[in-house]
Amino acid sequence: MTTSDTNEANSGAAADEVDAEVRAELTRLRDSIDNIDAAVVHMLAERFKCTQRVGHLKAAHQLPAADPAREAQQINRLRGLAESAKLDPAFAEKLLNFIIAEVIRHHERIADDALNGTAGPAGSHGTPHSNGTTGTTGGNGTTGTTGDVAGAGRR
Repeated sequence: MTTSDTNEANSGAAADEVDAEVRAELTRLRDSIDNIDAAVVHMLAERFKCTQRVGHLKAAHQLPAADPAREAQQINRLRGLAESAKLDPAFAEKLLNFIIAEVIRHHERIADDALNGTAGPAGSHGTPHSNGTTGTTGGNGTTGTTGDVAGAGRR
């Protein structure tokens, strides 16, 4: 028997020997985690609905997709919130940078659609632009990649 086989056998046996109280607490905690994950997804969806509206407003007024000053302000704000919540500020910044990169990608697509008078990709949800064309408003219906999120401090 290999070491991994021994570990698997031991972990299986250990799982069978776990106290029912411990198993119940583990299930309760995992249920809470699942609920929190669902809330995070719904909050991100709401956030992307708002940023889509920002993208349409920017496109209608020929404003740039990225706003470095706003992004820096948001990163500093989020780092402060993370610190007060006892969350690693570097992690919070990485998460926000990832989100910002996706938002900018959406804003660029909205601006391109408005400029070219084209609709978004097939299967996307359409929202009327100020010029009467239809563009994408989806939150997670991404295509391609968002690039290097570590350096993506734009929004």
